[in-house]
Amino acid sequence: MNKNNPNITPNPNQSYHPTISLEMAVKRAEILAKIRQFFAQRDVLEVQTPLLSQAGNTDLFLQSVSANITYLDQAKTYYLHTSPEFAMKRLLASWQVPIYQICPVFRDNEAGSRHNIEFTMLEWYRPDYSLSQLGNELAELLAVLYGYPVIFDHYRYVDAFMDFVGIHPFTTSAEVLSAVAEDKGIVSVGLAEALGDDRQAWLDLLFSHVVEPHLGKDLPTLITDYPPATASLAKTATDKDGNLVAKRFELYINGIEIANAYDELADGQALRQRFEQDNAERAKRGLSIMPIDEHLLQACDDLPPCSGIAVGIDRLLMVLTGASRIDEVIGFGVGRA
Repeated sequence: MNKNNPNITPNPNQSYHPTISLEMAVKRAEILAKIRQFFAQRDVLEVQTPLLSQAGNTDLFLQSVSANITYLDQAKTYYLHTSPEFAMKRLLASWQVPIYQICPVFRDNEAGSRHNIEFTMLEWYRPDYSLSQLGNELAELLAVLYGYPVIFDHYRYVDAFMDFVGIHPFTTSAEVLSAVAEDKGIVSVGLAEALGDDRQAWLDLLFSHVVEPHLGKDLPTLITDYPPATASLAKTATDKDGNLVAKRFELYINGIEIANAYDELADGQALRQRFEQDNAERAKRGLSIMPIDEHLLQACDDLPPCSGIAVGIDRLLMVLTGASRIDEVIGFGVGRA
């Protein structure tokens, strides 16, 4: 490595060059080393699980990348994981110890300043940890990476939505949500037809375009108490207003979603019902039906009470370094892969 010249800028006219600078690559390596040291000091075991799986993700808004393979002389379709969650929970059910993983993950048809089809995720699970304890550990990790103590602002989903959109997300109809989206100029005719009367889809659209840009500007912000439809693998509870909410939080820094945490649902039958409902909805929308992970459903019977969290390493590096595009913090964007 030529550390005497760390500011080499990739030439956009020569496609073999990386999209990340040498200086940024050094910072990335340093951050990954600090993360591994953080978990080693806390006796959290680093694990590695397969990128390929026979099962896909049934989530309506995450499209798996398929791979054609030959196994025992037979052609089969496998899927590159959208996160290591399912396989890690199988390890957790067997070993009952805290684990973490840093690995590439894949989500089809995702491209933009903050999106790449292949990106890097940090995911960890803590048996017998509440979401509050997991949030505290996340703050401790960020303090190590920032080099100073980190304090989180806490903001309920319903409060953020009412503050920035002006309507109640749990009681407003899809018709009203679509009218608000049209009034704010964030929906096209084709998109309106695609979303139809799907309340959660309209909520997601409004939240991402109207609410998210304001989050985490002063302090890193944990958004809590999401609609249950946004977290198929999380437990649910009743909030102080009597609304049914998902036991999850998301971390936002400078308007960018960085992390997503669940109080994990360990009920195989309930998960099967949710996966099957997802697939039924996928069929209505003309999306591929995803094979359900039967191994995960079996493991749920032995999964300890736990909380888990996924952190987008590339986005985290963006906010730590002030990068404006994800291509600046990864070796090669998908266009040069």
